[in-house]
Amino acid sequence: MAADSKHGIVESFSQPSSTLGTPACFDSEEKSSGIKADVVHVSKEEPVNSDDEFPDGGVRAWMIIAGAMCTTFTTFGYVNSWGVFQAYYEQTVLREKASSDIAWIGSIQYALLFMPSIFVGRLFDLGYFRSILVASTALLVAATFLIPHCTHYWQFILCQGFAVGLPCGCVFAPTVAVIAHWFKKRRGLAMGLNAVGSSLGGTILPIMAKNLIPRVGFAWTMRIIGFVLLVLMGAAILLMKRRLPPRKVAGGLFNWRAFRYAPFTIYCISGFLTFQGLYTFFTFVAVSAQEIGIPGDFPFYFVAIMNGTSLFGRFGAGSVSDRFGPMNVMIPCTTAVGVLAIAWPWARTEASLLAVTILYGLASGAFVSLVSNPAMNFGGPEDVGRRVGVFLTFLAFGCLSGPPISGAIRTATGGFEVVGIVAGSIVLLGVGLMGVARYLALGRFRGRL
Repeated sequence: MAADSKHGIVESFSQPSSTLGTPACFDSEEKSSGIKADVVHVSKEEPVNSDDEFPDGGVRAWMIIAGAMCTTFTTFGYVNSWGVFQAYYEQTVLREKASSDIAWIGSIQYALLFMPSIFVGRLFDLGYFRSILVASTALLVAATFLIPHCTHYWQFILCQGFAVGLPCGCVFAPTVAVIAHWFKKRRGLAMGLNAVGSSLGGTILPIMAKNLIPRVGFAWTMRIIGFVLLVLMGAAILLMKRRLPPRKVAGGLFNWRAFRYAPFTIYCISGFLTFQGLYTFFTFVAVSAQEIGIPGDFPFYFVAIMNGTSLFGRFGAGSVSDRFGPMNVMIPCTTAVGVLAIAWPWARTEASLLAVTILYGLASGAFVSLVSNPAMNFGGPEDVGRRVGVFLTFLAFGCLSGPPISGAIRTATGGFEVVGIVAGSIVLLGVGLMGVARYLALGRFRGRL
């Protein structure tokens, strides 16, 4: 590649994230080799989107964020509450099953938060949005109502694993993509606020479940949760809409050309590894609290505490990322996640485990709130749905494999010591690759990205 093309990469990524467009290496290759551009505009007269055309605020744009917060409450917040169900099932209806077997239910949920993204991201680019939200809402609410009628392990796998996880994933990807239609210069803040909905859901829903089950029973608890999800998704459907017209983008569902850009490829691998270790703590913190002898119902509140503190991490990271760059914020925070995962099994008192849980919530919240931003920035808005979908698919496989592997390690070793070391080490390896992706994009160690 010519020297001026290399300089173009460094120059484009040393600018603020608000000015990032299609990486310079894509433009230079197309011009020099005569390759036809990927994007076929719906209208030949349609203008190219510049940074100044993004609203980045105003009543309508903030209504989009309000709707997006409702979706993350009902999707990420619901799925992040799995730790409460893991502990409940181990004591009740699935007590005959090993922890690793029960963890597969939550892992399927985690994976399906991201796995459908490659399909629905492409549908979003083609113009579909509200129809996806409506269909997903119907399936999510119906599955939630059916969970208390499950009596066998395979029924929980189908109902709470697949039928809950799939619609959550179908909602998440287009929500991220529609935010990219409305925000560019303040995208970090927008994504941080969007992620706050996840923290609220992950805090409120576990507390609801733990307090309602003794009073009204498990069946009515799930029905009440289902009605909450229905109301919030209804509000999201009314509040959110796409801003840019659909584009016809060549390449089908999976844009292999995106992987010609090394930072994007390495960042995808980094996301897979990081998410493989990230959700171990989410899944087993309540179980570990029970094992060290914390009395009463308090172990069940550790999931809510972690999700509650993650709210501050998500909002804080979103607020500062527009100034310092999302990767510059994520790298130290995700490093803290890895270190805390390693330290977690040695927190054997209520106070020490509570401290680890609070810090883990802060650090993981900062990472999760910004994880999609680099994938958005590694290209233009015309195929942001597909590009983010490809990236989130990598995350899905990490989510799917991580907790069951950790559960199997726990069963084999009889404790969480090795579990924490393995999970934390995988996260730290992912951080290392994140740093490599950042360096390749900037061409130097210092810079804003």
